[in-house]
Amino acid sequence: MSFVKPKVKAPSPELIGNTERVLKRYDTNTICLESKCPNIAECFARGTATFLILGDICTRQCKFCNVTHAKPLDIDPMEPERVASAVQELGLSYVVVTSVDRDDLDDLGTDQFVKTIQMIKKMSPKTKIEVLTPDFQARVELLDKVIDAKPYKLSHNIETVQRLSKKIMPGCSYTKSLKVLEYYAGSGIVTKSSIMVGLGESLDELRQSFQDLASAGVMQLTIGQYLQPSLNHAPVVKYYTLEEFEMLREMAQEAGIHTVVSGVLVRSSYYADKL
Repeated sequence: MSFVKPKVKAPSPELIGNTERVLKRYDTNTICLESKCPNIAECFARGTATFLILGDICTRQCKFCNVTHAKPLDIDPMEPERVASAVQELGLSYVVVTSVDRDDLDDLGTDQFVKTIQMIKKMSPKTKIEVLTPDFQARVELLDKVIDAKPYKLSHNIETVQRLSKKIMPGCSYTKSLKVLEYYAGSGIVTKSSIMVGLGESLDELRQSFQDLASAGVMQLTIGQYLQPSLNHAPVVKYYTLEEFEMLREMAQEAGIHTVVSGVLVRSSYYADKL
């Protein structure tokens, strides 16, 4: 059984079109551009995007992520309004809002999430809002702020299996992420997570992760192939076949996760509106 390394066309101005113009007009960041997402051309052509708030500089140094790691700038108080304006002009019926980690802030960025949710609801009341949050250090009082803002869906990515978590994400904790997901699920709001494969995990470790996620109450899961953004990032240890992705989907559902999307170029926010 062979596997061909996935290739995607570079995004062209013709495909990106109006979406990119709107994003630039309102000076908004997207994880699509910051992370060099392989689906950027398709998503921008569909008029969808995942907004990145709290600036574009992260305080953590994950080995898989292409977002800039350095000392962040001050919070922009106008950012929630700019994001909401872009959502309104694009006419999005579904939007994903995520962020960099801001461990430098007392509230770890939760207030900006809340303000962004509130502003989108005010300007586009029919738009469904999914928030893909950091772990907020699993501080319950901060998680409650996001829950109380009542987004349509709560997401937090576990990213990889427990053994590799500290190596790939030195500032994060597998156990802490599970606590966040369990707390989110306890709110009654649909809770979602995502995991990358190809970093050196075993099938048994993946099976255990799926069971951990199901036990935490996660209802939706995306599984995608890790693709190395640059030579400075963690190397790809294995490329999974289409058949293996189907096997992983079945394995996750057998573990008790209701909805699973699994594929080479699947990403956390890819077709989030269709999940």
